[in-house]
Amino acid sequence: MKSLSILALVATSLIIEGYYIFNRPIVRIYSQKQQLLQPSFTADVVNSNDMRCNKGAKPGSTKTYTIEAGDKIGFKLFNNEFIEHPGSGFVYMSKSPDSTPVSSYDGSGDWFKLWEAECAEAHPSKTGTGEYLVRVEHIGLHEAEKRKAQFYIECYELKINGAGGGTPGPLVKIPGIYKADDPGIRYNKWAANPPPYVMPGPKVWDLS
Repeated sequence: MKSLSILALVATSLIIEGYYIFNRPIVRIYSQKQQLLQPSFTADVVNSNDMRCNKGAKPGSTKTYTIEAGDKIGFKLFNNEFIEHPGSGFVYMSKSPDSTPVSSYDGSGDWFKLWEAECAEAHPSKTGTGEYLVRVEHIGLHEAEKRKAQFYIECYELKINGAGGGTPGPLVKIPGIYKADDPGIRYNKWAANPPPYVMPGPKVWDLS
């Protein structure tokens, strides 16, 4: 069985200046620009519907990409930038209800975590056929100890063809995946002896 490979370009570095945004999905070898959005901060977004796809996001504002099992997708930063803040990276997916095209779906349903920065690459060979929102996120932690973690979020629409049959999970709602005081959200990486970093949010789907 072929697998859908999600290659999320969300490596971290120690440079701490500048904003960036995932403004372009890469599907097969093609890509399309998305609107630019500023990052969101903990107090503004952690309990808001804006946590799903960032402020100003609306269903149908991007192209729906049709891909096959085995295709790779990625997320490119605007203007060939690099991720310039220390922090963690994630990819989530949410299947649009069968009666609702993803171009009209607001992300109010169930989400599952497909990838996080400690993983090299995800191969969800059991992702079922259907239409999905794919959410890419980087959490900048350079001011997280001040309750000012920065959330860089974008969503894209996918239609997946091919064999599936798995049961993604654990399933979560957004907002609701993070709390402002979670160890991985309010984290002081500048402390003299910072504790081990704990990835926030649910566990990555194990493809069962």
